[in-house]
Amino acid sequence: MSAIDTILDKQGLTLPEAKAPLGAYVPFVQTGNLLMVSGQGPIGASGATITGRLGDGLEIEDGTRAAQMAGLNIVAQLKLALDGDFDKLVRVVRLNGFVNSAPDFTHQPAVINGASELMHDLFGERGIHSRIAVGVASLPMNWAVEIDAIIEVAE
Repeated sequence: MSAIDTILDKQGLTLPEAKAPLGAYVPFVQTGNLLMVSGQGPIGASGATITGRLGDGLEIEDGTRAAQMAGLNIVAQLKLALDGDFDKLVRVVRLNGFVNSAPDFTHQPAVINGASELMHDLFGERGIHSRIAVGVASLPMNWAVEIDAIIEVAE
């Protein structure tokens, strides 16, 4: 069992299989030592999703869980891109978080913390990153959140 698997197990989390793209794009692209992971939604290992709008039926805790699920999907794509060798991960550079939000909802940073905290829990100092957390009027599949990532990897 890898260190990542041990941490996930202790937290009661399951790493899902890397999802296929939903459109005409690839799940990740590497250029030089940067790996760009396409937007990932809150799809659990069982296929369950968290959908809806924060501030209009969903609470911050729902959004935080959705962000954590999207973060797990980022990690699943990383596992695929790095052939399972997380030692190749130098640093999580940036997360871009999009929150399906009611017009008066302003707690997007608290929601995206679900993914940010996951990256730190899994990768320690290598998981500390810059990020954005913005509200949007809608997301694909009515997801509660979508998050993409920029990762520095060893060449």
